[in-house]
Amino acid sequence: MDLNLMQTQLAMAPTSSPAGTAPNSTAQSANFVLMMVVMVVMFYFVLIRPQQKKAKEHAALLKNVKRGDRVITSAGLVGMVETVKEKTIIIKSDASKLEITKAAVASIESSGEPIEA
Repeated sequence: MDLNLMQTQLAMAPTSSPAGTAPNSTAQSANFVLMMVVMVVMFYFVLIRPQQKKAKEHAALLKNVKRGDRVITSAGLVGMVETVKEKTIIIKSDASKLEITKAAVASIESSGEPIEA
């Protein structure tokens, strides 16, 4: 079969529904709204809710940081907490002292004994 003849026949083929029936626009609208609601619910449970849960856990972790804790920062530094301030903490790593923001603390590795001054 010639390619041009096939394209012509496809172009001339009826694209609407059978004679006497019109597409139901109300059902199409309801279907669209239902699909949008399902997608919003999926986004909430897949993206938003886990992120909120993780943020709450991190806030609780930052509240409980205290002197003597061994922490790991988001940059990968490991050190012992010497001083806890309102927005920052001072950690001692080997022979150096670093002041970092509390938000940079990724995890508390262990609650150690207080550091002797």
